[in-house]
Amino acid sequence: MKNDIILAGVGGQGILSIASTIGLAAVGNNLFLKQSEVHGMSQRGGDVQSHLRLSDRPISSDLIPYGMARLIISVEPMESLRYLPWLSKKGWLVTNSNPFINIPDYPDPDALLSEIRKIRNHIIINADAIAKEAGSIRSGNMVILGASSPFIEMPFHSLENAVKKLFGRKGDEVVEINLKALRAGRDYSVNR
Repeated sequence: MKNDIILAGVGGQGILSIASTIGLAAVGNNLFLKQSEVHGMSQRGGDVQSHLRLSDRPISSDLIPYGMARLIISVEPMESLRYLPWLSKKGWLVTNSNPFINIPDYPDPDALLSEIRKIRNHIIINADAIAKEAGSIRSGNMVILGASSPFIEMPFHSLENAVKKLFGRKGDEVVEINLKALRAGRDYSVNR
């Protein structure tokens, strides 16, 4: 088993929480894990990306070669396109449909989504609306992770347990909102 995942988005959108959740789940499944440092501007509004590698065997490098990522998990549509060179031909791209317009010459959002639709294996999800319905727009990252979960080779309950661990110190309400968001994202992918 090997999962090579690119995480992409904008600072402040919860990329680190996605990486931490997957990492905790991987450790809970006795998997090997390597993650590159988060590259880009981690401040709010700067582009952020990270390589996350999971395997049942030791991993040599924390960087994913071009064309080898099984999955791109993106909380921002323009950022998902930036990392297409890493996506394998059979890989999946899962992205939020809502742009984070942080630059004056941001491309036309409809044109971005049109480009994403050209990718054979893609899921475009309105994570912000689903997160709001789950109880907090801030849980959009968990919606995206849930939508990506069918393409991560781990039992879904492992991700649920990781959410409980990661957000547990913030209280039961925060845990439940994030679990609801995670499950809603998964339901979207599974039932589409």
